[in-house]
Amino acid sequence: MLKSFKLLLLIVKMFFVSLYVFICFDLLFNFPLHTSMKKDLHGTVKFIFQPAEEGAPVGEKGGAEEMVKQGVLENPKVDVIFGLHINSQTEVGKIVYRPGGIMAGVKDLQITVKGRSAHGAYPWSSIDPIVVSAQIISSLQSIVSRNINVTENPAVVTIGLINGGSRFNIIPESVKMQGTVRYFTDADEKMITGNVKRIATKTAEAYGATAEVLIPYSNKYPVTFNDVALTAKMLPTLEGTAGKKNVLLRPPVTGAEDFSFYQEKVPGIFFFLGGMPKDGNSITAPSHHTPDFFIDESGFTLGVKALCNLTLNYMNGAKNK
Repeated sequence: MLKSFKLLLLIVKMFFVSLYVFICFDLLFNFPLHTSMKKDLHGTVKFIFQPAEEGAPVGEKGGAEEMVKQGVLENPKVDVIFGLHINSQTEVGKIVYRPGGIMAGVKDLQITVKGRSAHGAYPWSSIDPIVVSAQIISSLQSIVSRNINVTENPAVVTIGLINGGSRFNIIPESVKMQGTVRYFTDADEKMITGNVKRIATKTAEAYGATAEVLIPYSNKYPVTFNDVALTAKMLPTLEGTAGKKNVLLRPPVTGAEDFSFYQEKVPGIFFFLGGMPKDGNSITAPSHHTPDFFIDESGFTLGVKALCNLTLNYMNGAKNK
């Protein structure tokens, strides 16, 4: 048994939107560390109830980054952090993990193309920002396909929003686009950012227009990086909890997670918990951020057990191995 004091932090995120599951209530009311197992704790457990994981509104502050700035990992100081995320396309009873980068770093972007407005009947009088924007969007697709070695690290450049024009027969003065970039290395982040700016500004210039690029536009998350040594030490705990055949190594995920701000400061593990019904199909099961999102709540129990066992086993020896 350990005599020295150490601190462990478990993170529990509570989001009031349909895509997340409120495991925090199970932890609060059923988590045995608060009751019968308290005598087995050789350290301190800290819970974080964090809003705004998806990002605070533009111009506001929130989420893990702001909580770190305000000292959530201090007083008392945190040694390690564990977190989990339900997954609607992973079968109930399964846990999936990855040492190193498990989820991508992300930056949002905004491109504003400015041209010259004209009547749609006289396009030669315009500098058409819609045509320019179409060329920019097409060219941005070459950043990943011709610059990233996708056999080593995935990356993504997506334009998800484009606004321009007010009437079918008027060429507008400007078009605004917003999107996201995803990456797993500092080198890829730098290359993607530089190429987005270069392609947008130079393409616009070639058509006589201008392009203003903001990247990031409102938020930036680091890579969610599972400490390799800590993951190796705690993997037997996950396997012992779920059964070895139910703990699966997975490829990197190009989704992003602001849990990464905690992992920038302290070693951590972030893993996925199965929430898809056992008769489900992982390919056709509705994904997160969709109206049909669905999870089987029987999977909650494994998540609670996994966090309990990670806590106890870390405090009772794994941290010294």
